[in-house]
Amino acid sequence: MVVTLRRDVQTKGQGDGHDITEMIAATLAASGCRAGIVTIFVVGSTAAVTTIEFEPGAVADLNGVLEAIAPRAHDYRHHLRWGDDNGSSHVRAALLGPSLTVPFAEAKLLLGTWQQILLLECDTRPRRREIVIQIVGE
Repeated sequence: MVVTLRRDVQTKGQGDGHDITEMIAATLAASGCRAGIVTIFVVGSTAAVTTIEFEPGAVADLNGVLEAIAPRAHDYRHHLRWGDDNGSSHVRAALLGPSLTVPFAEAKLLLGTWQQILLLECDTRPRRREIVIQIVGE
């Protein structure tokens, strides 16, 4: 069986992280599937989905590394083309990626004790993010 659902998350701008683990777990529980995989995909090119120990220090560390790799104040060619300020957003999102696949069994996500699913806003302004959750299972 394949189940595809959409959820929305409102973000505050670059660096805003959301623990969406419970959202995914609740969607999985409602699907009726007991075993399989679930893919979590954020629509758009300036946000990312990954796993992390979702606590303020780890999220701050991730944002610090992303700032070092793709600083917001850098002179991006993307700015010249579109006249905007979110070149760093596109680079950060591309580095982390827009999706994550997690196995599940007995209708439970097979995540580690300190492993949560993170939606990270990389854009320089608040956004409403559409999350596509696709469950493939039985």
